[in-house]
Amino acid sequence: MASVSSVSDLACSVSASGITAPDYSSILTWLKDAFWGIYGSDVSLDNSTQDGQWLGIIAQAINASNNAMIATFNSFSPSTAQGTGLSSVVKINGIARETASYSTCDVIVSGTVGRTISGGSVKDSTYGYVWDLPSSVTIPDGGQITVTATCETEGAITVAAGTLTTINTPTRGWTSVTNTTASSPGVAIETDAALRKRQASSTMTPSYSIMDGLIGSIEELTGVSAATGYENDTDATDSNGIPAGYIAIVVEGGDASDIATVIANKKSMGVGTVGNTSELVTDSSGTQRTINFYRPDDGTITVEIGLTALTGYTDAIGTLISEAVADYISGLPIGSTIYTTRLYKPATLDSDDGGDTYDITSITLAVNGGALSTANIELGFYEMPLCTSDDVTIVASAD
Repeated sequence: MASVSSVSDLACSVSASGITAPDYSSILTWLKDAFWGIYGSDVSLDNSTQDGQWLGIIAQAINASNNAMIATFNSFSPSTAQGTGLSSVVKINGIARETASYSTCDVIVSGTVGRTISGGSVKDSTYGYVWDLPSSVTIPDGGQITVTATCETEGAITVAAGTLTTINTPTRGWTSVTNTTASSPGVAIETDAALRKRQASSTMTPSYSIMDGLIGSIEELTGVSAATGYENDTDATDSNGIPAGYIAIVVEGGDASDIATVIANKKSMGVGTVGNTSELVTDSSGTQRTINFYRPDDGTITVEIGLTALTGYTDAIGTLISEAVADYISGLPIGSTIYTTRLYKPATLDSDDGGDTYDITSITLAVNGGALSTANIELGFYEMPLCTSDDVTIVASAD
C-alpha cells in the first residue's frame, strides 16, 4: 500500500516492482488533513456532516479511478489479466480462449477395405446420444480405423468403454463400431486460470527441449484439457513399460488425428511411439506412419475424512470440506501420486468458512473401489486422478 504525503501521491504510481496506489482510508485521511489545513482543525468532518460526506465521495471517486488504472495496467500481463483483457492479451501467443465444447470419444470403425463413410454417426447403447464421425471416413487396409466421434449434445456427456456400438447411419460396407476407452467430457467456456496455464504452456513451443515443445503444441489443440509426456532414452524398457528409445504421450480430450499429427511433426526423428490409441498420419511426402499415444484411464479416488465436530459445525461445512478436497485431487496432473498428508491442507477450511468448527482426526484413501488406507496412492503414468464431492465421505463424531 502506497503512503500519501502530497496530492500527487493520491494517484497510482508505476515503478520497477509494478503499480501501486493508496487505499481508500489513506486517501480520505489525507483529504481531511488538507481540509483542516485550509479551514481549521475545529471543523467537524465525521460521516454525519455534509463536508465529511463530500470528502468521502471525493475519496471514493479517486479510489475507483485508481482501481480502474490498476486493472488496466494488469490487463497487459497474462498472469494478472482477467476476462476479456486476458482473452485479448493471449492472442500474442497465437491462442484464444476456448468456448464451451462437445464431448469426444475415440471409436474403432470396422468394415470393407476402401469403403468411404460420409456423414456417419453412432449412438451409445446407454443413453442414446448421437455422436458424429468425421465428415468422411475411409476404411484402410486392415479393415478398421480409429477416429474421433463428437457428441451432438453440448456439455459433459460421458459414456463408458464398449458402449458406442450402435451405427446410427447404416452404410454399405460399414459393419461395426465400438469404443475401447471412455469419452472425454466436453467443458464449459475456458476459465481464466485454465487459459493462463495454457498460455504458459504455449510459450514452451520454441522451448529448451523437444518434449516441452511437443506437449506445449498439443495443449494448444482445441478440446485438449490435459497432456503429459514420458521419454525413455535408456537402452532398456523402463519402469512404465516404455521400450528403449520410445516416447509415450498421454492426452485427455482433443481430436485423435490432430494429436497424432502434432506428435509426428514434433517428435525427434527415429523415435518410436507407444500408446493405447493409434492413428495413421500422412506426411507432406505422402508417406504414411502409425502414431501411437495414450488416452488416460480414470483413477477414481475415494476419500474418508474422520473429524471431531466442535461448536458451530454443520453438514454444510462438511460439504465445503468434501468439495475442497475433491477439487484439489481433480486438479492434479496425469500420473500423479496422491499424498495422504497433503489432503489435510485443502480439508482445513478458512475460519470464515467454518475451519474452526472441527478437528481432523484421520484421512484414508482408495482408488477405483479399493480398500481405504492411509497409504499414498501412486497412479499409473497414464491414469488421470478423478474425484467428486460424492467421492469424499465425512465421518463426524461429537467432541
